Amino acid sequence: SDPQRPSDHVDSAPAPRERNGAGGADVAQPRLGLVGYLRFFWRQLTSMRTALFLLMLLALAAIPGSLVPQRTADPNGVVQYKSDHPALYPVLDKLQVFDTYTSVWFSAIYLLLFVSLIGCIVPRTKHHWQALRTRPPKTPVRLGRLAGFQSVPVDATSVGTAANGADVATGLPTVDHAVTRAMAILKRSGYRVERFGDSVTAHRVTPRD
Repeated sequence: SDPQRPSDHVDSAPAPRERNGAGGADVAQPRLGLVGYLRFFWRQLTSMRTALFLLMLLALAAIPGSLVPQRTADPNGVVQYKSDHPALYPVLDKLQVFDTYTSVWFSAIYLLLFVSLIGCIVPRTKHHWQALRTRPPKTPVRLGRLAGFQSVPVDATSVGTAANGADVATGLPTVDHAVTRAMAILKRSGYRVERFGDSVTAHRVTPRD
C-alpha cells in the first residue's frame, strides 16, 4: 500500500469478493414455496402481454380448422381426406386436427385466454369504477400558481338585473350565482363537479385515469 494515502482511501479498500465464483460465498436465494409460485404464475397469466399472446395463439390454432375438413361440419370430407391421404390421416386424427374447435389443445388455449382476460379486466374495471366515484379534488388555495390559471372579469352588463343574480348595490353577479352558473356549465361539458365554499372544482375521468 502507498504510505502517502490514508488507510480509508477508496483505492486502499480491499477488492470485493466474487460471489457465486471460485472461492466466493454463495448467495442465499429466498425460497418462493408453493404459494409464491402460484402467485407468480397468476400474475404472469393475468398480464396484458399474456392475454395478447394467447389471443394470437388462438388465431393461429384456428388455422387448421379452415385447411382440413371438420367432422362436425363436413364428415364426408373427412372420409374423402382419409381415402386420399391414408398415410397422413392417422397422424392428423391423433392430433385432433379434424376436430380442431373441440380438441384438447384448442380448448386449453381459449380457456387460458378466458381466465387471462378475466384477470386483466376485473381489477381494471374496479379501478375505473372507483375513479368514477371519487370526489373531485378540493380547490387549491392559491389558484394563481397553477400553470393554466386565467382570470376573466365580469361586468354588470353580462348579468343584468338582480333577478338574474346581480348584486343590487354593485350590479355585479353574486358569488353564489357565479358558482352555481359555473357548476351548470361544467356539468353540461361532462365534468363531475363539487362545490367547496365559494369555489367549484371539476374533474373529468379519462381512459388513462
